[in-house]
Amino acid sequence: MSDPFAAFRLAGRTALVTGARREIGRAIALGLAGAGARLAIHHVGTPEETEDAAHVVREIEAQGGIAAAFAQDFVLDDAGHALAAAVTAWAPVDILVLNASIELPEDFATITRERFDRQIAVNLRTTMELLQDLVPLMAQRGWGRVVTIGSVQQERPHPAMLVYAGSKAAQLNWSRSLARQYGGSGVTVNNLAPGAILTARNKVQMQTEAEGLIQRIPAGRLGTPDDLVGAAMLLCSDAGRYINGVNLYVDGGRTAV
Repeated sequence: MSDPFAAFRLAGRTALVTGARREIGRAIALGLAGAGARLAIHHVGTPEETEDAAHVVREIEAQGGIAAAFAQDFVLDDAGHALAAAVTAWAPVDILVLNASIELPEDFATITRERFDRQIAVNLRTTMELLQDLVPLMAQRGWGRVVTIGSVQQERPHPAMLVYAGSKAAQLNWSRSLARQYGGSGVTVNNLAPGAILTARNKVQMQTEAEGLIQRIPAGRLGTPDDLVGAAMLLCSDAGRYINGVNLYVDGGRTAV
């Protein structure tokens, strides 16, 4: 009998997950490592993030996997190029999960250039640099997976997250464009869009909005980072080889109502 899980296995593959020191990035990184991939764990480089990333690496190694941590602040110029070069020197990147992003909630009328530029640098400029450096190399090798982590904000923007929501909509546009450009080279590019996921970043917001959100989610609960892992493993493996240019919501059915 053939192994029904064989197409999900990632032995010999290397995955770079940005923003992987905790929450959604960490959960996806651990899932990919469990399927056999080597993991490059990206973090910003603060003492707290360095410690968190080291802990993720130890978790993977304790299960017999291979992982290394890479620090890079995405606000800095050429941050994506620098990270791509560092990770590629360690191992060729087969899987790129673009999870790192920042959101700075504020009223539309008070958005400043500094806060606008910071979000664009992290959410879009560095994303483009990583894509520029890594996707063509995947195509040359004839196999690659790119998963951008989007948001329900792409289509249902929160009024206090104009810049963040706009950056996620642009990222979705890019993933569809690259899916068309590279679909014939063995590379797939898809967007995974979480709904209301309970994370440290939105903990304060959820204290006031969770009850109302849950009433609009058919699943009847907020999501957790682990709820994203199965979808990510599908899109990052041969099991999802015929899925390309897709925007996959993992939101408990929120966008269906």
